[in-house]
Amino acid sequence: MLKIVQLEDHVSNFDHLIDGSFWSGEGEFKAFLRTAPDEVVERAVDADALLINKTVINGELLKLLPRLKYIGILATGYNVVDLKSCRKAGVAVTNVPAYSTDSVAQHVFAHLLNLAREVELHARYDWSTSPDFCQVLTPQLELNGKTMGLVGFGEIGRKTAEIAKVFGMKVAVFTRTPSKVDLPETIVCGSLEELLAMSDVVSLHCPLFAENTQMINAKTIALMKKGAILINTARGGLIDEKALLEALDSGRIAGAGLDVLSTEPPPPDHPLLHHPRCRITPHTAWATVEARMRLFNTARENLRSFIAGGTLNRLV
Repeated sequence: MLKIVQLEDHVSNFDHLIDGSFWSGEGEFKAFLRTAPDEVVERAVDADALLINKTVINGELLKLLPRLKYIGILATGYNVVDLKSCRKAGVAVTNVPAYSTDSVAQHVFAHLLNLAREVELHARYDWSTSPDFCQVLTPQLELNGKTMGLVGFGEIGRKTAEIAKVFGMKVAVFTRTPSKVDLPETIVCGSLEELLAMSDVVSLHCPLFAENTQMINAKTIALMKKGAILINTARGGLIDEKALLEALDSGRIAGAGLDVLSTEPPPPDHPLLHHPRCRITPHTAWATVEARMRLFNTARENLRSFIAGGTLNRLV
C-alpha cells in the first residue's frame, strides 16, 4: 500500500477542512501539522508520496529518501522543489494550477473597496456621537471611470480585469505576453512606466524574478499619479517597502493594500504594519473554503493519476 505523508497540514488545512479519510482511498496516510527542516528525513524516509507546501526538497534531501516516488505540491508555485534533481531521481512532481484565481481577484477588490471607502473605519465609528445625520471621516472614492493598471495578465490578472470592468473602470495592462491580452477595450502598455503614469489603481499580478525584484521603487513610484492606490496580492519582493513607506508618508500614494510582504511573517516593528494608509492581510487571498477545496480535490486527482500511470499536472 502506498505510504502518503503530508508534512505541513497547517498551511492549507488550518481549520480541518478535510480529515485523513480524504486521502485514505489512495493509501496509508499520515499528516504532520508542521515539519521543521531537520525533521523532514525522519518523517518522510518511509514515504512513497509526499504532500508539501513550503518544505524545500533539494537534491541532497532526495538522496536520503530512497523510497520516494511522488511529490504533490499543494500550491501553484513550485520553486521549493528542485525539479532537475527529481527528474534525475525518477520522482514525479505535480502542482495545482489556477485553483485560487477567483478568490485572489476577489481579495484585490476587498482591499480596493476598503481603501476607497474605509468601510471598517466608518463602521467602528460611534455614529451616536455625531451632531449630523451622517459622518464622513475620509475622502470617498468612486471606482467608475478610474483606470485599473494591471502588471501581469495571467489567470488572476484577467479575472481582476473582468471585475474592474463591471465596476466601470478602464483597464490597462503591462505584460511580457501582450498577445494574450484578449479582453475587449483593454489598453496594452508597452512599458511599466506607461502603465504607472495612467493608472489610478495599480495591482500586481506577476511572478517574482531577479529582474523584477523591487520593480515598485522610488523611481517608479515617482511616475505614478499622485494619490494612486497600490495593491499587491502577488509577491512581496516586487515592492521596495522602504520606498513605499516614504510614498505613503508623503501622500504620493494614497493607500496600499498588501497581502504579501518581503518577509513573511514580518517582524513586529515592520513600519508598514500599522501605517494609517496601509492595509495588510496575512497572505490570505488564496485561502477561501472554495479555493482550498479545489486545491485538495485537484491534488487528490493528481495523485490518483500518478498511481494509474497518468501525468495530470505533472511538472516532472
